Amino acid sequence: MNTGDRVRVDRAGEETEGVVLPSSSPETLVLKLDSGYNVGISREDADVSVVESDAYELDREQSDTGSASEVEFDDDLPTISLISTGGTIASTVDYRTGAVTAQFDAEDVLRAVPDLAGRANYRGRVVANILSENMEPSIWQDLAHAVHDEIEAGADGVVVMHGTDTMQFSASALAFMLDTPVPVVFTGSQRSADRPSSDNVMNAVCSVEAAKSDAAEVMVCMHASESDDRCALHRGTRVRKNHTSRRDAFETVGAEPLGYVDYDTETVEFNRETADRDGVDLDIAPDIEEDVELVKFTPNMDPGFLDLCEGKAGVVIEGTGLGHVHSDLVDRIDALTSDGTAVVMTSQCVEGRVCDRVYDTGRDLLDAGVIEGEDTLPGTAKVKLMWSLANASEESVDEAFRAPVAGELTERSTPWQ
Repeated sequence: MNTGDRVRVDRAGEETEGVVLPSSSPETLVLKLDSGYNVGISREDADVSVVESDAYELDREQSDTGSASEVEFDDDLPTISLISTGGTIASTVDYRTGAVTAQFDAEDVLRAVPDLAGRANYRGRVVANILSENMEPSIWQDLAHAVHDEIEAGADGVVVMHGTDTMQFSASALAFMLDTPVPVVFTGSQRSADRPSSDNVMNAVCSVEAAKSDAAEVMVCMHASESDDRCALHRGTRVRKNHTSRRDAFETVGAEPLGYVDYDTETVEFNRETADRDGVDLDIAPDIEEDVELVKFTPNMDPGFLDLCEGKAGVVIEGTGLGHVHSDLVDRIDALTSDGTAVVMTSQCVEGRVCDRVYDTGRDLLDAGVIEGEDTLPGTAKVKLMWSLANASEESVDEAFRAPVAGELTERSTPWQ
């Protein structure tokens, strides 16, 4: 039995038939099923018979992920940098074998997504190869430097391939760290490339089209609906992943997305104001304070949780309604701010604005030194506080946090424009 053979496996009374794929473990047999899905089967006590030898003929040299094919540059096309941090979209199908493997450089991406060919010239680089739940502030800094370097080297746009679970945090971080004269587009995949319903190809294609546009913003590009018709472009500081598995999991909070990319016509249309291409000079402010926590208040919350924040540089509290917590927590918050910890209040409500001037508890929180988070999303608020603490003087953290930097908040309680 060799890779590429069609086999029939009988194990524990269950029969499975498929094409043998490369496996990362000698104890596991990986098969490509006729349905398009991959399955792993323990070899222990498995009876395997070959149905057809070389059902898929493999080009061993080309199947080696370490090899690279030549990418020809066309002077008439823009140059798009493809930067990978890992995640589902970085696991792509090898169309010769059907296997799902980690593919990273520009040549690999073009082999995995042939529809990208002819749209741009590509450069590729790897910043990390991690699951997005393992993302860390130091990698945000590496990513910001990589994007900065690519733009400085002449890239007309950047596409960042990233796991979806923490994409909104990374997009916020880069929005604060970078002044960019070109589009920086985050994209990912809710479903891996071995699944028939994978969204990786459409998301990648639409992201490249968005990176060629004139919106010099940090954006997130993902399916706009469950259909394969268009992708939505969300501002990086105003987006949330609102579903665990749907392909259209990402939504702009409080407004329509910045725009859409039509997959069939390859057109990009914006329905909200965006920053203009070449409107600012390229600049980077990558410093970040890592010692910041995000705490969610709930009824009957143990006040001791705030004691764990003693000595922290900053704490973001996700309060109720207009930005409230139990009155018993006010003294602990006062102690934190008196000790030099910056405390920002946000709201658990999906939309709306924090206002601690309406009720007694809110006024007590203001007296305790709490910074109102305005209508900044809690996750974005954590990233912004990390960035503000590293880039503003101690006396001006309050002012720096409440000043809009990258579209993360509005200055007045009006509908998003």
